[in-house]
Amino acid sequence: MASDRNAQDDFTGPLRRLLLVVLALSLTGVFLLWRIDSPRVERFRAQVVDAVVPRMDWAMAPVTASVRLVRDFQSYQRLYEQNEELRRELRKMTAWKEAALQLEQENARLRDLNNVRLDPRLTFITAVVLADSGSPFRQSVLINVGSRDGIVDGWATMDGIGLVGRVSGVGANTSRVILLTDATSRIPAEIQPSGQRALIAGDNTSAPPIDFLENPDLVRPGDRIVTTGDGEVFPPGLLIGQVAEDPGGRLRVRLAADYERLEFLRVLRDHGTRRVESPSSLILPENLPDAGGPPVTTAPDAAPEGAGDG
Repeated sequence: MASDRNAQDDFTGPLRRLLLVVLALSLTGVFLLWRIDSPRVERFRAQVVDAVVPRMDWAMAPVTASVRLVRDFQSYQRLYEQNEELRRELRKMTAWKEAALQLEQENARLRDLNNVRLDPRLTFITAVVLADSGSPFRQSVLINVGSRDGIVDGWATMDGIGLVGRVSGVGANTSRVILLTDATSRIPAEIQPSGQRALIAGDNTSAPPIDFLENPDLVRPGDRIVTTGDGEVFPPGLLIGQVAEDPGGRLRVRLAADYERLEFLRVLRDHGTRRVESPSSLILPENLPDAGGPPVTTAPDAAPEGAGDG
């Protein structure tokens, strides 16, 4: 049996080599034949193609199936990419949905703020903030109410919780509001519950410092700060914010108004106070005597407007 196997191996080895040589020669001959540029050879090639190709459908079936498989895979890949893109769009839409819900909640909060109770003597006009100054040296906003709405220079503005500033400049349809954070703002304030009087001086930052405090030892961070009404520019009792302490130990104001989102302002009609007629003049009694009469002294609590505006 071993000798038969060896004889068979000795016979099949040369046969395989012979077949490989014949196949190589045949392929080389076909290649050379296909490269010959001759009309006769061209006719021969056409006859061979006509005779062989129609009968090669069975041989082309695997190739056709492979091509279809590749195309299906490419189509699946495109569908996967589209699916991923739709997933990204869905995540974006989810983010927009969350933003819309937040805006809806903010809108509800602003509507609630418009129902905050004020002094019965005070009425208000709700205004929309059109633009801000956009300058680091001047803190102001523009609102969409003016003289046609009865707006007067010096009236206080609030965002529904805390004091924002005062009207300084009135046009027919718009008004300019100087914010409490502006460097020209000075507001007489009272710190509760100690009753300490102080001056809130704007310095173009989000937390104005507290100046001219009578007794700092009686003031603690978190104490409430309200307007005093001194100078009769702002009505008394309007919430400004709370006492805070910066890293340097200086007392500042954590403003109650949300200055990051000033969308609506309430202009307080305060007909019980004197009006600011000129930014650089003193607040005098309304009934002035004739020029030839005796000199008139100002009221004891009258002060320069700079000490009461903000």
